Amino acid sequence: MSELTGKSVLITGASRGIGAAAAAELAARGMRVALVARDHAACEAGAEAIRAAGGEAIALSCDVASWTEVSVVVSAVRDAFGGLDALINNAGVIEPISRLADSDPEAWTRAFSINALGVYHGLRAALPIMEAQGAGVIVNISSGAAYNPLEGWSQYCSAKAAALMLTRAAHAESGPKGVRVVGLSPGTVATDMQRVIGASGVNPVSKMSWDDHIPADWPAKAIAFLCTEAAREFDGSDFQLRDPENRTRLGLG
Repeated sequence: MSELTGKSVLITGASRGIGAAAAAELAARGMRVALVARDHAACEAGAEAIRAAGGEAIALSCDVASWTEVSVVVSAVRDAFGGLDALINNAGVIEPISRLADSDPEAWTRAFSINALGVYHGLRAALPIMEAQGAGVIVNISSGAAYNPLEGWSQYCSAKAAALMLTRAAHAESGPKGVRVVGLSPGTVATDMQRVIGASGVNPVSKMSWDDHIPADWPAKAIAFLCTEAAREFDGSDFQLRDPENRTRLGLG
């Protein structure tokens, strides 16, 4: 039996990519999973697959850029599962890809709201619940873009840098109250986002071969690890999946 068995987790951006893979991985380890995204039908399909395999899962629709929607969904998951043991702040978008001087302010702001404010909204809604419980884990999906500027990615790089600082701030404030907050920088992953990046032709990441990207189940396994006590040494920081030692620790190639 896994130490995660019977615990509850809410995953944003769970309709596809890393979020969908994480939902399947955590359910396989016995967690009760809430799949959350704007695409409710895709989340429901993922939840049904988990239930068909004997797991427990629910699907909820939410735009993480809306504080009201996030707070409602987090409360609904707490009520459905009798608590909230883990939150995976995974929802994110790469577009618009454009130079700052050419960017559309409305589209840029909308994307930043998903990528940065979405993390804040998740933290704000979950931390009071977890602090009251005296325990909980929050994994914020980070990126190498948090550390290095890339042409055309001003909103994404800025938002991921904000998410990294939110991880550090939340750990500093809530760690002493029993809540673990950690980031995961997965590297480039073979998801729909990489197809969008490749089609853009902007900056070196778009030139990478599809075979250079890792499968989504690798970061899913990293997320599962970060939800366990064995990952405490990484609290308040980014767990780098590009690091060979970290990959070896997870049994990945």
